Amino acid sequence: MKYIDLHTDALTKEGVLSVTEESLKKGGCFLECFACFTPHGGLNETLKLCNKFEKMCSSSGYRWVKRAEDLRGEGIHAMLTVEGGEAIEGDLKNLHLLHEKGVRMMTLVWNFDNAIGGTHGGRAVGRTSTAHPVLRAHPERSEGSHRLTDFVLGDSSVALLPQNERRPLGLTPFGREVVESMGELHMLVDVSHGSDALFSDVAAWSKKSGIPFVASHSNARTVCAHSRNLSDGEIKILADCGGVMGLNFYDEFLSSDKSAAGQKSALIAHISHILKVGGEDVLALGSDFDGIPQNAYLKTAADMPRFLEDMCEIFPPRVVEKLAFSNAERVIREIIN
Repeated sequence: MKYIDLHTDALTKEGVLSVTEESLKKGGCFLECFACFTPHGGLNETLKLCNKFEKMCSSSGYRWVKRAEDLRGEGIHAMLTVEGGEAIEGDLKNLHLLHEKGVRMMTLVWNFDNAIGGTHGGRAVGRTSTAHPVLRAHPERSEGSHRLTDFVLGDSSVALLPQNERRPLGLTPFGREVVESMGELHMLVDVSHGSDALFSDVAAWSKKSGIPFVASHSNARTVCAHSRNLSDGEIKILADCGGVMGLNFYDEFLSSDKSAAGQKSALIAHISHILKVGGEDVLALGSDFDGIPQNAYLKTAADMPRFLEDMCEIFPPRVVEKLAFSNAERVIREIIN
């Protein structure tokens, strides 16, 4: 069974990799999404990784996916993404530049708040505060440079947190511009690593625009209580918006039982719960291979056939095929057309 993986850090990691040309072939990968990730952000470092990706596609024979029509033919397909919106350095011109370089998905934040919005672990700030420290780092952006939008931050129809005077940072005014521009550029908006408030704000945009969004590598918070996982409310909203969430293979986000058997059971539990809450069209894969320690059950991309076979013993093959391929393909085709 062929599969699509919405997130790997193989482009960044040095040394022995879980995602290689050989392991992708053995695993039956149709499309791998390679993330440009730099721990401290920065456009220049991101551009270097874009160039590395281009050389990798040329040397390995990967079919570079820039448009929906590229999702055809045999062989391994590859899509270029960015993990962490700090890569654009608070300037929409840099977003356009990365799009020109072939980037088709961007995770808005990583593990700290940035000029776009708040992370899952970010400090709480006042909703009306204009003194966000990252925004102050870009004094050339005047308040009047933010264009008005036709969606409301914290839309009550998608609110996931209690409304009070202080809450985790969602989208900043600049973040709203970024999300709108990504929609115009046909780039996938990725909320993995984001705060619940950021999720709510992106969902409000998605509902207003009719454009789906994704959580490329996130699991179910009810099954494993970690802020990087999605709440039941978020899973339902993501499904209602036509988006997908990619199952993350990081054992810390799956279960306290790190054994192979424990991790297999945890994946089954996450899949079962997500199916119950969001239905069979919201499930996808987002391994996070090479951005995480090896999972005892799923060590490399070559293990994917066994994983999918194991899941077919538990779930209807139709559901597993959607998880592995069709759901992610649908969203990608719709967005990057």
